[in-house]
Amino acid sequence: MPPTTFNAVLLLSSLLFTIGLTGVLIRRNLLFMLMALDIMLNAAALLFVAAGAHWHDATGQVMFLMILALAAAETAIGLAIILALHARGRPSLDADTGNLLRG
Repeated sequence: MPPTTFNAVLLLSSLLFTIGLTGVLIRRNLLFMLMALDIMLNAAALLFVAAGAHWHDATGQVMFLMILALAAAETAIGLAIILALHARGRPSLDADTGNLLRG
């Protein structure tokens, strides 16, 4: 398997980031928006790893671990918020109904 060029990884990362951004802007379901945010974070992590490999520097892998920890925390907090909203009797996961919350 031939080594992947930095431009190909940059293109893939920007494509993944665009897909994630489109998912956040278009979809109104909170669960799908959370998954789209994870896609965006993974695209940034992929770019950091590729840049670190391109410039022979280990900071790309360090940033990948930090982004991975951030994504795990974001997912845990997001799912906890979704479960709390569902436990309070919110009928759907639609993000547009957020203005109906009280308290």
